[in-house]
Amino acid sequence: MSQASTQNINPTFAGNGDLDLGYNPVGARNTDSAVPLHPKESVKHDYNTAGPAAGKLAFRWTYGSNVAAKNRDPRVQVVQYNEDTFVLRQNVCVHWEAPFTYLLFGNKGALLIDSGATANAQHYPLRDTVDKIIARWGQARERSKVPLTVALTSGEDVAQNQGLVQFAGRPDTTIVPTPFDVMKQYYGFRKSWPSRRSAIDLGDRVIEVIPTPGTHKDGVTFYDPYCQILFTGDFLYPGKINISNDRDYIVSLKTLKAFATDRSPKWILGGHVEMMFVPGKYYPRFANHKPYERILQMEPALIDEALQYAREVQGKDMMLIRPDFALFNGVSPDQRTQVWPEGVPKINPPHPF
Repeated sequence: MSQASTQNINPTFAGNGDLDLGYNPVGARNTDSAVPLHPKESVKHDYNTAGPAAGKLAFRWTYGSNVAAKNRDPRVQVVQYNEDTFVLRQNVCVHWEAPFTYLLFGNKGALLIDSGATANAQHYPLRDTVDKIIARWGQARERSKVPLTVALTSGEDVAQNQGLVQFAGRPDTTIVPTPFDVMKQYYGFRKSWPSRRSAIDLGDRVIEVIPTPGTHKDGVTFYDPYCQILFTGDFLYPGKINISNDRDYIVSLKTLKAFATDRSPKWILGGHVEMMFVPGKYYPRFANHKPYERILQMEPALIDEALQYAREVQGKDMMLIRPDFALFNGVSPDQRTQVWPEGVPKINPPHPF
């Protein structure tokens, strides 16, 4: 899309973010690492910032096609949030859930959060994509070896764990174990789940690991203090949140609320987008054409809203629709309702054809 064609678009509905947000503005501390492009020695980056590191998500995600077989979008869409943070999305026509994965770099290594919904590397070349990003990043930092850790927001979540097999046997790679008890032992949660936090040190960029069961018994949320982003998987995202244990879900939301009050995150980035930009409307399961998606990033204030309405559905088999998400407690993800929630504007989205 040309610059002229974007000038009259409301940034709220521009596909994925505010077009006026700056990317690597002059003086931002996260822009110094790749200058010069071919350094003579390894570059050590300063990840201490007074506020969130500069970054940008003002891009439109690929949204699939009416006929999946005719789709020609990349199998993995890559968006560079900033020099050390990448957002990857699986093609909607490869898998309808189109999950997001996140690749973060520090001075000693990299972390891949989640691994997508498809094991077959020909259909979903996640490892090849990650390898190429790491190679380019390593060249810019004059690093011949960049150890990789692969961790999941839930080992139970089939939309986030299938690509894990692609990293089996990869050199310099640590895969956080997926069996629940082994995962707890790895993070040091064995006797303290879910009350204790852990961390993954990437080298001056320490990613915090917060237990958040509720949609899955093994659910965790990752927090990056450098960009001040919470990575929540399918625990809280703009879509249909399937609660497996409403008591755990409420306790985890309270934990996340207290954490957010203390840390003031900038964004919440979940594992999917299922909501439309029209409040309260979402795409059905198995849809591979989603041209009117809501933006990925969520305001931290939505933690409070999710907690409020999770309490409302607790102990009830019901669904509850909000403008930015829908809660499904004890009901099928295909559940429908004829009762439109108070306070949510009822607007019909445009027809995609």
